[in-house]
Amino acid sequence: MIKKLKIHYYNPCGETWTPDMMKEELRQREECNFCLYVITPKIEGFYSIAEIADDSNKRPEKTVFCFIKEDEEKKFSDVQIKSLEQVAKMIKKNGATVFKTLDEVTDFLNHQ
Repeated sequence: MIKKLKIHYYNPCGETWTPDMMKEELRQREECNFCLYVITPKIEGFYSIAEIADDSNKRPEKTVFCFIKEDEEKKFSDVQIKSLEQVAKMIKKNGATVFKTLDEVTDFLNHQ
């Protein structure tokens, strides 16, 4: 669970995904100070991984990435963790910020 953020943020996650929500997410990604991506074992689609790679190339100074190995009853497998660690290395090499815990993410964002 993420600690309380002291910043204003937009969370694109929702029950249903509409074309208007997609437009708003794209607008937010362009205009925001940071684009935070947190990947959890509850992920159902993989487009977020492509977005992270894209943003780490186009907007590395404002791209922040973290993945968590467990989320409630769900866990990534060892193979998935190794893959996500490689994604994190690539993103960091592109110049983006990578954290290993949600507490680190929160501390970073709250001090910006």
